[in-house]
Amino acid sequence: MHPDREASWTPPADAADQPRQVRRIVALFRPYRGRLAVVGLLVGASSLVSVATPFLLKETLDVAIPEGRTGLLGLLALGMILSAVLTSVFGVLQTLISTTVGQRVMHDLRTAVYGRLQRMSLAFFTRTRTGEVQSRIANDIGGMQATVTSTATSLVSNFTSVVATVVAMIALDWRLTVVSLLLLPVFVWISRRVGNERKKITTQRQKQMAAMAATVTESLSVSGILLGRTMGRSDSLTRSFADESERLVDLEVRANMAGRWRMAVITIVMAAMPAVIYWTAGMALQLGGPDVSIGTIVAFVSLQQGLFRPTVSLLSTGVQIQTSLALFQRIFEYLDLPIDITERENPVHLDQIKGEVRFEDVTFHYDAAADGGEGTEAGEGAEGKADRGRPILDGVDITVPAGNSLAVVGPTGAGKSTLGYLVPRLYDVTGGRVTLDGVDVRDLDFDTLARAVGVVSQETYLFHASVADNLRFAKPDATDEELHAAARAAQIHDHIAALPDGYDTVVGERGHRFSGGEKQRLAIARTILRDPPVLILDEATSALDTRTEAAVQQAIDALSANRTTLTIAHRLSTVRGADQIVVLDQGRVAERGTHEELLELDGRYAALVRRDARLEPTR
Repeated sequence: MHPDREASWTPPADAADQPRQVRRIVALFRPYRGRLAVVGLLVGASSLVSVATPFLLKETLDVAIPEGRTGLLGLLALGMILSAVLTSVFGVLQTLISTTVGQRVMHDLRTAVYGRLQRMSLAFFTRTRTGEVQSRIANDIGGMQATVTSTATSLVSNFTSVVATVVAMIALDWRLTVVSLLLLPVFVWISRRVGNERKKITTQRQKQMAAMAATVTESLSVSGILLGRTMGRSDSLTRSFADESERLVDLEVRANMAGRWRMAVITIVMAAMPAVIYWTAGMALQLGGPDVSIGTIVAFVSLQQGLFRPTVSLLSTGVQIQTSLALFQRIFEYLDLPIDITERENPVHLDQIKGEVRFEDVTFHYDAAADGGEGTEAGEGAEGKADRGRPILDGVDITVPAGNSLAVVGPTGAGKSTLGYLVPRLYDVTGGRVTLDGVDVRDLDFDTLARAVGVVSQETYLFHASVADNLRFAKPDATDEELHAAARAAQIHDHIAALPDGYDTVVGERGHRFSGGEKQRLAIARTILRDPPVLILDEATSALDTRTEAAVQQAIDALSANRTTLTIAHRLSTVRGADQIVVLDQGRVAERGTHEELLELDGRYAALVRRDARLEPTR
C-alpha cells in the first residue's frame, strides 16, 4: 500500500466528547475575537446602564418626591430616559456586530465542508446519497444560524446582566436576594435535562431531514421523474415521501415540545417572584423585622424583574446550545473525514507533459468498509461485492507510449473502468504504481494531473447553464472563437449555431434538452477545449445507437489525434485501430496485442468479436 494512503474513515471515538466539541466551536469564533471584544464592551456597558435605572428609581421614590426636590427629580428622570436610549443603541450595535460575526462563521463552515468534500475521493460519493451531502450543508449549517449569530452575544449579555443585577440586589438587600435565588439551582438542573432531551431529538430530526432531502433529490431530478413516470410509481413515490414527511412532523413536534412544560413552570415561578418579595417584605414588617423602605422594595422588584428576563433567556440559551451540539457534531463529522487522496508535501510539477502512461504491477481492491456502494463502477460492483477477497485489479503491467492508443476490453466486472480511473487519481492503487512520464501520479501535484488527463465517460454531466458556460468550465478564459473551434472538432457546432439562442442556449437539468449523442459531443468539445495530452475514454459510446455512435466516433477521433488515449470499450468496433488492445479478465491481463494479432490468437478477444458480430444486426 502506498505510504500516503489513509485507512477508511470511522467516526472519532470521542465524537460525543462535549468539552472537546465546545472547544472546537469556540475556535470557530477565534478569527473574529476583535469584533467579539467590542461586543463584550457593549454588553458590559449596556448591563451597567440598565442596572443603574432601579437605583435612580429608588432615589426618586425615597428622596426626590418625598422631599419635593424638583431639580433632582428632573435629573433622575433624565437619567432614566438616557439609560433607555443608551441601552437601545448598545443593543442595536451588539446585534449588528454579532450577526455579522455569526454569518461569517456560517460562511466559514459552509466553505470548509464544501472544500473538504471537493477533496474526497470518488469512493466517498459512490457510497453517499447526494441529498445527504446537501442536507449537511443546507439544513445542518442553516439550523445553526440562530446559535452562531445570536447565542454567543446572548450568552455574554445575559450572563453579564445576571451578575450585575445580582450584585445590585445584594447591595439593596441581601435577605431579599437570598429569597429570590433559592430556586435557581433547580432551574439550572431542569434546563440541562431539557437540553439533553432536545439534543437527542434534534439528532434524529436532522437524520430524517437528510433522508427526505435525499428522496427529493433522487426522485425529482429529470432522471428520477422519467423513471417514476415510466414505471408507474409516481403515486408510490408520493406516498413514500408523505411517510418521510410524517416522521419529520412527529420529530419537529417532539423537538419543539420537549421540556416545554418544565420551562413553563420556571417562567411561572419567576413571574411570581415579585409577589413573593412583596409578601416577604410585608411579613418582615409585621413580625418586627428590619425596616425596608418603599423605594428599596420597588427598586428591588424592578431589579428582580430585570433578573427574570436574562435568567430565563440564559436557561433557554443553554438548552439551545445543547440542541445545537447535535448539529455541530454532524458538521464536524464531515470536517473530520480523512482525505484518502492527498497531494504530497513537495509534489512534482511538470511543465511539459509528453503523455507516457505505465501501469506497473498494479493492484487495487475496495476497502471492506465501503460495502454497499463504494467504488462500484458500471457493471462491476456486483462482482466486487460477491467476491470481496479478490482484488479488482491484480498485478497489471501495461505501458502506453506517448501519443499511442490503448484499448481495454473484457467482460463486465473485469476492472476496466477502475484501471482508467487510476490515472487521474479518482482512486489510488493499493499496490504497485501508475506513472505519467516516469513519475508516480501520487507524486504529481493536482494541477499537473488536471492539465495532463482528460476523462470522457459514458454518463455525461452538463450543468444547468448555457452551452458556452458548460464549455468554459474546462477553460474559463476561452474566447468565442476557441469555443467554436472545439465544437467544430466535436461535430456539434452546426447544431448549436442552429439553436434560437446559439451558444447562450440553456442546456437544462443534466443536459436533458439535448440527445445522448449531442450531450456526448458537448462533453468531447469541453475536453478538446482543455486540450489534455492524456485522454481516458470510459465507454464513451456504449449507450448510443449505431448511427449516433458513428458521429460521436468522428469527434472522438479528432479528440484522440496526437494524444495518449486509453479507451475503455464495450463495443469492439471502436477499438480496432488501437495501437495496443488489452483484454482484462477478473482483474488480470489475459491477452494483449493488436486487433489482428488477437484475432489470430483466437482467444478471449476473438470470442468477444464474434459476440459483437452476432449482436450487430439487432442494434
